[in-house]
Amino acid sequence: MIRSAFLLAAAAAASSVAAFAQTPNLRPDQVAFRAIYKELVETNTTLSEGSCTDAAAKMGGRLKSAGFADADITYFSVPDHPKEGGVTAVMKGSDPKAGSILLLGHIDVVEAHRADWTRDPFTLYEENGYVYGRGTSDMKVIDAIWVDTLMRLKRSGTTPRATIKLALTCGEESDGAFNGADWLVKNRPDLVRADFGLNEGGGGRLDDQGRREVITVGVGEKAYQDFRLTVTNPGGHSSRPRPDNAIYQLADALEKVRGYVFPLKLNATTREQLKARAARDDVAGRALKRFLSDPSDLEAGKIATTDVAVNSILHTNCVATLLSAGHAPNALPQRATANINCRIFPGETVQATKAVLVGVINDPGVKVEALDPDKPLAVSPPLDPKVINPMKALAAKDFPGVPFSPSMSSGASDAVYFGQISMPIYGVPGIFGDPDGNGVHGLNERLRVRSLYEGRDYLFDLVKIYAGVD
Repeated sequence: MIRSAFLLAAAAAASSVAAFAQTPNLRPDQVAFRAIYKELVETNTTLSEGSCTDAAAKMGGRLKSAGFADADITYFSVPDHPKEGGVTAVMKGSDPKAGSILLLGHIDVVEAHRADWTRDPFTLYEENGYVYGRGTSDMKVIDAIWVDTLMRLKRSGTTPRATIKLALTCGEESDGAFNGADWLVKNRPDLVRADFGLNEGGGGRLDDQGRREVITVGVGEKAYQDFRLTVTNPGGHSSRPRPDNAIYQLADALEKVRGYVFPLKLNATTREQLKARAARDDVAGRALKRFLSDPSDLEAGKIATTDVAVNSILHTNCVATLLSAGHAPNALPQRATANINCRIFPGETVQATKAVLVGVINDPGVKVEALDPDKPLAVSPPLDPKVINPMKALAAKDFPGVPFSPSMSSGASDAVYFGQISMPIYGVPGIFGDPDGNGVHGLNERLRVRSLYEGRDYLFDLVKIYAGVD
């Protein structure tokens, strides 16, 4: 027993050291940045138990500590969602003709249950060249960089030529939450309106060996849409089973959705985006190369989609994400529901996607309902040389020899709401991710330490270029 207790204590001590370990020989400015990042990751901002309002207050407090006045910082929320607030800040430029830029980021994160994770998801761990924790990749790394950038500029005493605005919002990860980006656009556009905005959605891709494969700027994204499948039934006593069981009927519908593959598609952005992947000499890469040269070669396209990242880009995808059924263990189910989450290729509609699902399921007993069908669709920003050229030139300097490419995000972001004020939003390059997705929205989310610090340097320099800071 004493030996076991000793071993448990030793393990706990080792875990504590790992949690607080950090890369040696960090510059003082990197140490300060890591503290911001750590505080954000360790502030639970899930919809179920967390508080974006708390995280926003902490980031506002850091900005004030750097010299921002109360008048430059605005906290916002609504009474029925008190924990889903956000914060904006403004650093006024010296030249009104220089315009303005928005640094945009969501601070809420996907749910993370401790029992499922190897490590506490709300403790920042650093191990084996990675930092671990919910939000380390999506997207508290960029949030921390934006706050850090404004603090560094303010403390330097330099006034930028262009005005820099910041908006950290909640609600991006759940349709059931108060969406701060949408609220700002509709209620306080003065706080976010700018010539353009910088957001998540770009980055960079590493290969399986950690080598940089391509650096990307996000110039479009798929549309996010949930559909609810519902089957109802009179039910009854479980000792008297009947052939029309709601669970089985729903399961049959889900099998049909699982087996359906939406048609493969390309647009100008994805053609360019996939070139780097097609250059890899593996089965998926060779197939993708054939498909890009001949989109009618559907067999090559099918093989190419065995790479999950390629599959997420080449067409609309719909997948079951939630299930609920029955009301008692000794009763036949009276209701069974499932959520089908679709990421719709640009140019396709919610209505057409629903029609496909209805046709595939081919069962009038399964109700297919689009949830929040009037949500705006993302508007792809133009490849404006004033925005793209600085990104590309800086990438050539920081990451020499790495191809630079526009990309379409397979996910969705708060960029969708800015079409309402005709404001282009770009997904920033500079933070490289692993080909497996780094556990985003899944278990043991992580980011390479190298990607963390090199991405921070790249984005700080990029903002200085846009803002006219020498």
